[in-house]
Amino acid sequence: MAGLELKSLRKSYGEVEVIKGVDLDVQHGEFVVFVGPSGCGKSTLLRMIAGLEEITGGDLFIGDKRCNDVEPRDRGIAMVFQSYALYPHMTVYDNVGFGLKLARAPKEVRDQKVREAARILQMEHLLDRKPSQLSGGQRQRVAIGRAIVRQPEVFLFDEPLSNLDAALRVDMRMELSKLHHDLGATMIYVTHDQVEAMTLADKIVVLNAGVVQQVGSPIELYQRPANLFVAGFIGSPKMNFVELTVEELSTDTVTVSGKDIGPTTVPADPTSLKPGDTVTLGIRPHDLTDQSSGNLVGEVSLVERLGNETNVSLRLPSGAAWLAVLDGDHELRIGQSLPLSFAPDRAVIFNTSGIALHRK
Repeated sequence: MAGLELKSLRKSYGEVEVIKGVDLDVQHGEFVVFVGPSGCGKSTLLRMIAGLEEITGGDLFIGDKRCNDVEPRDRGIAMVFQSYALYPHMTVYDNVGFGLKLARAPKEVRDQKVREAARILQMEHLLDRKPSQLSGGQRQRVAIGRAIVRQPEVFLFDEPLSNLDAALRVDMRMELSKLHHDLGATMIYVTHDQVEAMTLADKIVVLNAGVVQQVGSPIELYQRPANLFVAGFIGSPKMNFVELTVEELSTDTVTVSGKDIGPTTVPADPTSLKPGDTVTLGIRPHDLTDQSSGNLVGEVSLVERLGNETNVSLRLPSGAAWLAVLDGDHELRIGQSLPLSFAPDRAVIFNTSGIALHRK
């Protein structure tokens, strides 16, 4: 297995630049997830690594080898696509081993690798079936098995679970995590689903408009987002935001207030601020609690009672829409006032450029 290094990688279609100088270091054995909204460039970046898209500028290294002009088949990678792309007239056994057959691998070697992949993916009992006799999850396992038998240095996954229903996606996420653990392989995975990113990744790369917004562990991105985009994209449901005014500064705190929230002192780096500046405060829905003496009061506009928790949509006095996720079952009515509280150290302050001012 091998790691990867991307140095100022760029991709343009004519005058339109879609990947704008990506630098990234992927260590051997890491599970790295590219995540971002549709059109952010994550699949294009993956296809550049695979050799399916030409690199306009920069350098791509797989292991110690510069691979900008290396053919896809010679890069030591295997790719699993969103579409299963199985041959309908072939059995699972033949589908998994077809690439080895094209490579003229000896029959006994091919048989050994196919059966080993089937064992890893727990599909030995499916080897004699054809794709039409398989469920969506089973077909996806076959597609992954076809990649495993090649024994690549790097696995690439392009939204492989997007065709599955919600329950099956959860099951397949667990299987992919187990596969990564068992193989110890370097894996790069593309998804627009940030829940998949949070649950699968050792390292997340958040992309927007072809630019890397932040790279880090799932918890690092959740707790210390670099900017408003990352804070709003990572986490389900997304972070609440409201504009406030800076009232007072100290060494490592900022006191803010506004129409929606009374004076609140938040841990932050005050270096770039002065009293009177407008900032954005962010707080995650799960960090709000129902308290009579809360920091803020909102009008209930929608209630979703899920048993173990209650999702409450609120309208703040300024008109800002917020969401609170409260533990347990709460019987609330639309239109009532709901006082809420949050711990100041759970809040994040963003400046007018959208940069998070985390306390150092």
